[in-house]
Amino acid sequence: MNCSLLETGGAALVVSQFTLYGDCRKGRRPSFIKAARPETANALYEQFITALEQQNIRTQGGTFQAMMDVQLINDGPVTILLDSDKQF
Repeated sequence: MNCSLLETGGAALVVSQFTLYGDCRKGRRPSFIKAARPETANALYEQFITALEQQNIRTQGGTFQAMMDVQLINDGPVTILLDSDKQF
């Protein structure tokens, strides 16, 4: 938790979910009004992968706007749940 991917020699799994910005402050059904357009989101996704690779971080990405089935084993020291009452 105190070391970067560069220090550990780890890799980054980059999941393309930029378009899933959802505002859930008004109930159970999220609003996607502020989500990026697919063209913008895909460009950001590709730029992020490129930025990691330029730092010599191994990456594995997916196909943007495709169905993905990602499985993991949460084997870390902590699980962090991010939540905010902050109104934007």
